[in-house]
Amino acid sequence: MADETTTTPTLAEELNVIRQLAHDLRSVLKQQREALKEEGFRLPPGTTTTLNDIGRRVESVGHRVESLEHERDQYRALADTAALINSSLDLPYVLNEVMDTIIELTGAERGYLMLRDDLTGDMELSVARNVDRQTIEDSESFEISRSVVQRVAESGEALLTTNAQEDTRFPDSQSIVSYSLRSILCVPLNLRGQVTGVIYTDNKIQEGLFDESSRELLVAFANQAAVAIENARLFTRLQITLDEISDMKNLQDNIFASIASGVITTDEFDHITLITPPARSIMALPEEDENVVGLPIHEVLPALDHRFATLLSQTRADNITLTGIEFDTEIDNRGPVNLSMNISPLKNAHEQTQGVAIVIDDKTEEKAREAQIAGVRRYLPTEVVDGIRGADELRLGGTQEVISIVFGDIRGFSTFSENLDPQRLVEIINTYMTIASDAIHMHNGIIDKFMGDAVMALYNTPLRPQEDHALRAIRSAAAMMADFRAYHETVPAQDRLTFGIGVHTGRAVVGNVGSPDRLDYTAMGDSVNLAKRLQEIADPMQILISDDTYQLVQDYVRVNELEPIQVKGRTQYTKVYELLRVR
Repeated sequence: MADETTTTPTLAEELNVIRQLAHDLRSVLKQQREALKEEGFRLPPGTTTTLNDIGRRVESVGHRVESLEHERDQYRALADTAALINSSLDLPYVLNEVMDTIIELTGAERGYLMLRDDLTGDMELSVARNVDRQTIEDSESFEISRSVVQRVAESGEALLTTNAQEDTRFPDSQSIVSYSLRSILCVPLNLRGQVTGVIYTDNKIQEGLFDESSRELLVAFANQAAVAIENARLFTRLQITLDEISDMKNLQDNIFASIASGVITTDEFDHITLITPPARSIMALPEEDENVVGLPIHEVLPALDHRFATLLSQTRADNITLTGIEFDTEIDNRGPVNLSMNISPLKNAHEQTQGVAIVIDDKTEEKAREAQIAGVRRYLPTEVVDGIRGADELRLGGTQEVISIVFGDIRGFSTFSENLDPQRLVEIINTYMTIASDAIHMHNGIIDKFMGDAVMALYNTPLRPQEDHALRAIRSAAAMMADFRAYHETVPAQDRLTFGIGVHTGRAVVGNVGSPDRLDYTAMGDSVNLAKRLQEIADPMQILISDDTYQLVQDYVRVNELEPIQVKGRTQYTKVYELLRVR
């Protein structure tokens, strides 16, 4: 049985054996030629010459076989590397392997690979390697012939020069002369008839390093490498695109998560393609209904009436955006709601409508707040109502504040009303109350309430803080009286009614009183009682102010001090002043 470790000799080895046998035979015949001559024998004519010729031919064949085996080994290495790079989509790895293989196969000192930029069309250096399989980092080492690279890139044909210094094709190439370039082999990367890059190898010392077999080998390898490089580049671009899409998706999710509006998108068949968490919350979708994507929107949102389906169809058909569409409906697990929607066409990259995008805003709380605010507009100036910061300011409860209170009352109203038609009486009362209201609002007061023929106003409430509240109250009272007198000049004497006004500054509880269904914004406490008492004792067309108010406005008013009064609930007498003038 043959030894399993025995290896089959190569053709080159067998030729070497034959060559050695021929040499040995010549030596033996040479040694035996004299002995044969003594015996009277001679070798056939041409025997030695034939053996010499056989030896030379065997040696020539051996050299050719060695060359072929070397070429075979090169192509085998080429095939192995091609298989390796075609199995990888890592672009830097592929480029480095390509250049290392080329340098190894050709014996070059350096190798450079340039790829065409998709945007500019220029050849950009992608990798530079040396014979030690290392990346050339030093920019000064990028000493290549740009004229050679440009020529190959433009022609799409490989270029070989055994001595660039003496090559007549490059008489004006300064780089070849200045860089002392000798052997240069440059081949294109051809892909589908387009030059996508260039492989450049050189040797600055050795002339004649590259030959036609080197050129053919490198061209064959470059054709395979072009495919592998393009695949790796496409994969890299795809990876970058996927990363960008992922980043955009994350950004989109973050944006959707940061806004209160809900977003729902559908396809052309009204099947949901996207629903954001705020939209799920607004529509009170149960957590177990997570997989709503792909379902018809009318099944997922049954609370929306038939008008919703019509609007979706209209948006798609007319390619228009519908904004501010309100739905008052009732949602399971939530109850009555008010929703505002904007519905827009959802288009693809070709501007073709492929569905709709729906932005949903929950206006339920806002509408409830507006309803509450609407209820207080009757006693608050418009600018005060518009300044209400939130629903908390409209809830039951109050706080203790230092405020100024104005009480005004029509004198002799009961007698005046006895002989008047009720409708005419209401018209006259409303006229006087309007004059009083305008004077109060002019100085940013809040009308607490109208009480038949009386009015009560507040200054420095939590809804409208005012440092000069006492002065505002005094000026409102003075303006009220001045406007009443001006009005009296325009009406008959029988329609003239007189007013008595009281003003006081002090602590009171201010806030909403009543029930959740019916609120009154008012003030309560001893200070309110004192202001009312001053109004009650005031003469017709007279303004009485307390000492607490006077101390805050004394630099702006002229008064007449009256006899102190005793108010119910107070043991001390209260100083009282008649307001004569205010500035």
